Formats: sequence, structure tokens, C-alpha cells
Amino acid sequence: MARQRMTGPQRRDQLMNVGRAAFAERGFEGTTVEEIASRAGVSKPVIYEHFGGKEGLYRAVVEREMERLQAAIVGVIQEGRWHERIQNGVLALLTYVEEETDGFLIVVHGQLPGQERTYSTVLNRVTAQVSYLLAQAFEHRGLDTQAATLYGQALVGTVSNTALWWLDERTPDKQSAALHITNLCWNGLRGLEALPHTQPDTTGKDA
Repeated sequence: MARQRMTGPQRRDQLMNVGRAAFAERGFEGTTVEEIASRAGVSKPVIYEHFGGKEGLYRAVVEREMERLQAAIVGVIQEGRWHERIQNGVLALLTYVEEETDGFLIVVHGQLPGQERTYSTVLNRVTAQVSYLLAQAFEHRGLDTQAATLYGQALVGTVSNTALWWLDERTPDKQSAALHITNLCWNGLRGLEALPHTQPDTTGKDA
């Protein structure tokens, strides 16, 4: 029985999925058009037809994974109490790490020509959204809204760096890890002082 012929969009999606696995395993430099074509069961010209070559395929894969990761996080932090937003955002990131490991590896290690590291780009976009939401919360609580960007950087940095560690460790489990990270972030935010100050020296020693 002859195989059903793929439509253009179906073939493009297939090549991107095959390319994602290859790039995650071997990196951009270690992956060849021949290998991708072999894995996909097509000839090399098919890849050139859809993407213009390996660089075009790599760019398409990276951009898709960046959009997926960003959407997964931003989509769950828009509504709800702040404790829920933080926990949902952390869980969304860890879920992406767990279920889309190839995609996460590409985002972490990838870099489009003329741009900074893709993971940094995604984090900057997420940080901008988190900072915007924090500024609204700070204004409501009478806190300095200009400090929201700093706190946004601190929050996203804590979560993202822990996700990199969890990528290799995978312990504790995803749910437990999300709860612990949220515990740290939430209890830090909940007790924010309007005017942070240095704690007095209680050791009896001179400064």
C-alpha cells in the first residue's frame, strides 16, 4: 500500500520535528542536512525547498520553541492570586523541561545569527511581562513601582536557573520542585518592605 503523500504544511512540520531531535542531540554544527533527510525519509532537495538549507531549518525550529516556551509561561501568570501565578509559571517551565526536553535543550543552547542566546531572549521577554504585572501589584500596595523590574529579574532568574539545574537532576519531582521554588519566591514577595534597610549588627562586632 502506497504511503499517503504529505501536504506542504505537514511535511514542513515533520521536518521541524525531525530537525528538533537532531539539533538537540548533536547541536547545529554536528547535524547535517543528509542526516535530517535520512531521518525524515526524504531527499535533501526537499529540505532546501522548505527551508533553504540547514540554517533555515534551525532558525525555524529555534523560533518555534522560543514561542512555545514563552507562551507556556506567560499564558498562566496573567490571572489569579500572586501565589498561584508564581506556582503556575514555575510549573509551566518545569513541565516544558520535562515534556519537551529536546525543545528546551535547543532554547538553552541555541543562538540565532546576530542575536543573543535564545534562552536569554525568552527570559527577557518573560521578565518584561512579570515586571509589568509586578508594577501593578506594587502600585496597589504602595510600593516603589520603579523597583518592579529589579524584582522581576530576580524572580525569573531564580526560577530559570533552578530549571537548568532540574533539567539534569529531575529530583525532587516536578510538583515538589515547583512548590519549593514557589515557597521561596512567594515568601520573599509577601514580606517586602516599602523601604528595604540593612539589618542591625547583633554580633557586637564593629562594622
